[in-house]
Amino acid sequence: MSSSRKFPFAKRVLPVLVALLLAPSFANAFTPFVVRDIQVNGIERVDAGTIFTYLPVKVGEQFTDAQAAEAIQRLYATGFFSDVKIDSVNDVLVVTVQERPTIASVSFNGMREFDSKEIIKSLGQVGFGQGRVFDRSMLERAEFELKQQYLSKGKYGVEINPIITPLPRNRVGVSFDIFEGDLAKISDIRIVGNEDFSQGTLLDEMELTTSGIMTWYTGTDKYSREKLEGDVERIRSFYLDRGYLEYSAEPPQVSISPDRQDIFVTLTLHEGEPYNVRSVKLAGDLLGLDDKIQPLVEVKEGETFSASKTNATVKAITDYLGTLGYAFANVNPNPVLDRDAHETDLTFYVDPGRRVYVRRIQIGGNTRTRDEVIRREMRQQEAAWYDAGNIKSSRDRVDRLGYFNDVNVHTTPVAGSPDQVDVNVDVKEKPTGLINLGVGYGSTDKLILSAGISQDNIFGSGNTLSLQVNTSKTNRAAIISHTDPYWTKDGISKTTSIYYRRTTPYDSRDSFGDYRVTAFGGGLNFGVPISEFDRVFTGVSFEHNKLSELSPQYTPQAYQDFVTEYGEATNSVIFNLGWSKDTRDSAIAPTEGSYTRLSGDLSTMDLRYYMLSAQQQYYLPLGRAYTVAFNGMVDWGKTYGSKSFPVIKNVYGGGIGSVRGYEGASLGPRDTLTNDYLGGSRRIVGNIQLYLPFPGASRDRTLRWFLFTDAGQIANTSGGACTGGINNHSVDPCGWKFSAGVGLSWQSPMGPLQLSFGRALNAKEGDDKQAFQFQIGTGF
Repeated sequence: MSSSRKFPFAKRVLPVLVALLLAPSFANAFTPFVVRDIQVNGIERVDAGTIFTYLPVKVGEQFTDAQAAEAIQRLYATGFFSDVKIDSVNDVLVVTVQERPTIASVSFNGMREFDSKEIIKSLGQVGFGQGRVFDRSMLERAEFELKQQYLSKGKYGVEINPIITPLPRNRVGVSFDIFEGDLAKISDIRIVGNEDFSQGTLLDEMELTTSGIMTWYTGTDKYSREKLEGDVERIRSFYLDRGYLEYSAEPPQVSISPDRQDIFVTLTLHEGEPYNVRSVKLAGDLLGLDDKIQPLVEVKEGETFSASKTNATVKAITDYLGTLGYAFANVNPNPVLDRDAHETDLTFYVDPGRRVYVRRIQIGGNTRTRDEVIRREMRQQEAAWYDAGNIKSSRDRVDRLGYFNDVNVHTTPVAGSPDQVDVNVDVKEKPTGLINLGVGYGSTDKLILSAGISQDNIFGSGNTLSLQVNTSKTNRAAIISHTDPYWTKDGISKTTSIYYRRTTPYDSRDSFGDYRVTAFGGGLNFGVPISEFDRVFTGVSFEHNKLSELSPQYTPQAYQDFVTEYGEATNSVIFNLGWSKDTRDSAIAPTEGSYTRLSGDLSTMDLRYYMLSAQQQYYLPLGRAYTVAFNGMVDWGKTYGSKSFPVIKNVYGGGIGSVRGYEGASLGPRDTLTNDYLGGSRRIVGNIQLYLPFPGASRDRTLRWFLFTDAGQIANTSGGACTGGINNHSVDPCGWKFSAGVGLSWQSPMGPLQLSFGRALNAKEGDDKQAFQFQIGTGF
């Protein structure tokens, strides 16, 4: 029996029983009389007028023993009194009451699982709290409610002991002593009645699991009634997706061990037989759009019935009608079963409803962000036909601004106007100013320190202003940038930046070179949206480069040659043009979609070169928990004019982000004097990665392990000889390098963490291998 029904029944019936038991005594106490006056004794907080309203008699009226019984019943039923007596003295009706105490305070001892303020609020909803009348039945109800809160958390060993402390002025203090106990965990899940699918297959569909090596992190072995109900529904969907239209399940049986530490779950199923689809029809008001709606039907004749395809068809038709202004369209699938043939005739009944348009868009919750910052992201327009696609796109665009913790877009009908709705955009702002301090570590860059201050929504305008500083063993950088995402009303963005970089190029283990490249400059870039997913970007920047700490004996020969050809200091103006398209479902842990980027840089003045770059990522889901990812990138640089490609603009490969299993930046030519890694003007990298669920964390996309294979090549586009370092120390530095291995990806609180253990598959003499590699603070 639920808590809402258990105690109020006794509270209503008990006063009636008491009144009926006491009623006969009044027949002996007095005979009927006319009330000359009414006197009330024993009240402290309750007003006398309150008691008068519950009495079935007034001064000057006759009072009988039946009315006395009724009066006692009414006064008990108020819940204000623990005792009620009625007497008569010289035709004066005397009512003597004893008030119940009020609750002065509610406290908890030993509570760690919940916030006491939230629990007090929860108990208040069942009638128990500070200022309320103290009642033993309500205390039992509060104790029951509190215990239910703990049971929902899987703490079945909880012990609750209420302590009542009398206080002056007829008050009490209520304190709950709580021993929370240990968390009960699922020890066994058993499925009964499954014949066509194994228990392991069905358990894979469930969120709850038995205890395992990672359940300390995922918590999936903690029993929850809500989670179990979700798992029951998931198994039901599993069968319906495979045509088992007569599938049914009995209520799950949950038992607990005597020591309240282990929970056992049993699911009993009745599978039935799978059904094939014999015919598929559309019915109802199709608005003459049969040729548009028919292609949206995913269910095909002759196939095994699939609930997911049926639901997808319903959604597709509803969404399509929503784009035409039919905001309240209803599509009802109706399968008619032929049990002898195990076939079904499926009919989709379409009711588009009334076409509506948007009267106005109302924005709320933005105390700091200007309305225009939100409105310019809206693709649904006022006084236009309702378009479900535009409303969803609007919601996603507002959310992608990053200024809000929550974005809720919903429609409300306009009273008295059956063909109008209002679109309400309710946002919950979050702090957009950020001061960050970070520490990372990479197997190549070693210790990485970062600091920055940024304001993503400065003065509520939607503009971004930031200062970022990073430092590591080989690189230091400081960048100040300002971005106006709506420099024009058409959504063209403008970014202005100035930067400083100091780089000590990668050294090999036996290098003794010593030099430094310092660069500073500024740029102006524009982004032009051409669709919801595509963007063209272009810009120009000025850059000054200087080489310092040069030594004829210890500086790599390639850098000495660069100084001879270009000088120690160079200036260049760099123009860039590019295009990107991003359809990934997540930028952090994608499972489907693709990312494409093409760009080109053209440098003028002292450094005359161009660099063309391309990258393509593709994510293909393999079932619910597996994803295969493909990544390919190409960089191709060349000079125009008579000079060689500037070595300070070379690209590098090897390590995390390119070819794992090889030392970071070790691929490509080596310097003939110092054996330093020089990189090259051409880079080709390809990666294939299979993400798998971590044991015990199958539904957590932020923690995954993976198998990978990498391939890459660093060389020069000039066609010159590929130098292998001192005395050709490296046999084939510019050849293709392959590797394979296993790794772990985790979106940790410190930032993206990636661990990999790779094996170089075709390493040659002189190649620098590194099996174990890891990095914190950057993603792959």
